[in-house]
Amino acid sequence: MIELEDIQHYLLTRPNATIAQYNFITFRTAEGGRNWLKDVSEIVGNAKTVMTSNESDMRWVSLAFTFNGLRKLGVDEDSLATFSEPFKQGMAARSVMMGDTGINHPENWEDNITSEDLHAVAILFARDRDERERCIKKHDEYLKDNPGVEVLSSLLIEAVPPFDYVHEHFGYRDRLTTPVIEGMGIEPTAGSHAASKAGEFFLGYPDETGLIPLQPQPEILSKNGSYLAYRKMREHVGAFRDFLKANGKTIEEQELVAAKLMGRWRKTGAPLVLCPDKDDHELGFDDKRNNNFDYEKMDPHGYACPMGSHIRRMNVRDGRVSRIMNRRLIIRRGGTYGPHLPDDAPDEGANRGIAVFGGCADIARQFEFLISVWANDPEFQELNERDPFAGSVEGKFQVTLPKRPIKKVVKGLNAFTTVTGGAYFFLPGIRALKYLASLK
Repeated sequence: MIELEDIQHYLLTRPNATIAQYNFITFRTAEGGRNWLKDVSEIVGNAKTVMTSNESDMRWVSLAFTFNGLRKLGVDEDSLATFSEPFKQGMAARSVMMGDTGINHPENWEDNITSEDLHAVAILFARDRDERERCIKKHDEYLKDNPGVEVLSSLLIEAVPPFDYVHEHFGYRDRLTTPVIEGMGIEPTAGSHAASKAGEFFLGYPDETGLIPLQPQPEILSKNGSYLAYRKMREHVGAFRDFLKANGKTIEEQELVAAKLMGRWRKTGAPLVLCPDKDDHELGFDDKRNNNFDYEKMDPHGYACPMGSHIRRMNVRDGRVSRIMNRRLIIRRGGTYGPHLPDDAPDEGANRGIAVFGGCADIARQFEFLISVWANDPEFQELNERDPFAGSVEGKFQVTLPKRPIKKVVKGLNAFTTVTGGAYFFLPGIRALKYLASLK
């Protein structure tokens, strides 16, 4: 069974929160960092408590650390050497392999995210803006009480209207698929993936091979921990809406084009493979049907859901492409930042987008494979294009929309997103937080 009481809640639960803040932290002194960690770890929620929390429970804080942060806290070099190579290098150092070039290059990233002084991230959740202010004030008290710990930058994560369904700035419904993990007592819905082995996401458990992979040492530091891949992407909402209008004469046609890019209808999340011609609200909000499909059997040529659509790249659901899909899954967390742009308003150029964390046990095999191969490799499905939303597109690009008798290729499109941040963190277990705070 999974040790829920020793796992930070972040990847396993969704608190009853509508707003969050990412505080990116630096430790000017090791002692200050350890003292801060000792104080703040008392309000870090574990998966067991948050899953059963009530409205008044505010232990919705999560803490994660960069490689430099672990070193600053006092983890010895022999132990540091046992962590994975991508984590040790950091996302910015792997930008070429990831496809982050040109305007997407780390030189252009925001929030001091590439600083060698970035040591930790404190993720603070709240139900509303008032409570967020209380959380920030409380965290500021911890900082004041522990000199030598400072906030390098912060990012407000907040839902955008309309609030009747969770979505991002382009209007796509979000949070539709999350892997079911063995040992949590939750059964997968019909047609979805079989429950994933805990070792695909948390260190110290068997993965899909049936074995427990080597984990960083000492075990108390890594057991029940996960790697977090942070990715911030600015969304060019005006360019996206212009594209829809240029390729659809009516609202219905524009919604179909939007669905072809994503693989799901925008407002409901209903998958194209099950309703290719018209949105289906009942299907979209039916958890047992919304993920019950298989591209290999239902849509092998992409006539319903294009091969290059976002969800088909991120989760191929096709045995011809990957017989080990469960080894590529990540747990995605995060949300939107920046002001909402009303449907009838011109794009004023404000900085808005998504900032997400992908949780996994193997950065290279899971997160980096998804981005570097399935999102950014032009040879994916021999399409000579990249993911329109998760890929690092520089300048113009194209999308292919399969259609009988002749496919439609739309060329000369401006990128819908720009990568503006990225980093790798380690999310320790609860016992590991106390261990880190006790180092000398």
